[in-house]
Amino acid sequence: MSAPETFTTVSMIGLGYIGLPTAAMFAARRTKVIGVDINAHAVDTINQGRIHIVEPELDMIVHSAVTQGWLRATTQPEAADAFLIAVPTPFKGDHEPDVSYVKSAAESIAPVLRKGNLVVLESTSPVGTTEQMVQWLAAARPDLRFPTEARPRSTSTSPTAPSVCCPATWCASWSRTTASSAG
Repeated sequence: MSAPETFTTVSMIGLGYIGLPTAAMFAARRTKVIGVDINAHAVDTINQGRIHIVEPELDMIVHSAVTQGWLRATTQPEAADAFLIAVPTPFKGDHEPDVSYVKSAAESIAPVLRKGNLVVLESTSPVGTTEQMVQWLAAARPDLRFPTEARPRSTSTSPTAPSVCCPATWCASWSRTTASSAG
């Protein structure tokens, strides 16, 4: 069995109630985190070491992570090793799920994706959204290959298996992206 892969830089797309705490936890463990949000006020607040949401003790973690240089926020995606997407998926007026934020997030990271990157959809979303995201990424980046099916992440509590906090989370690129041959 090979050694587990590590990521030097993680990009968290969406810095709300899921994204910011997740970004802060990675940063607290000394992983460089680039937080991305379309809300410029949230980005400015985070870069000042403060938070724009209410979450007990998160302010101290974010302040420390920003001060130590492990976390910074921006409005535009940048190159990273892994991209975690945690954007809203509200319901439309007709009670249909709105995955337009997921599509926008996927399209926003497409220009900075590289061979070997990992893309994870953390957003609560309806069945089929991950497959749609893969299609959006593949259309935007025909030079990269993406898996044709999504796979759930392990929910095992075994110390040798990866653990996750939410069994409903799906990996969009369970295996890493790979370069395709130009046709």
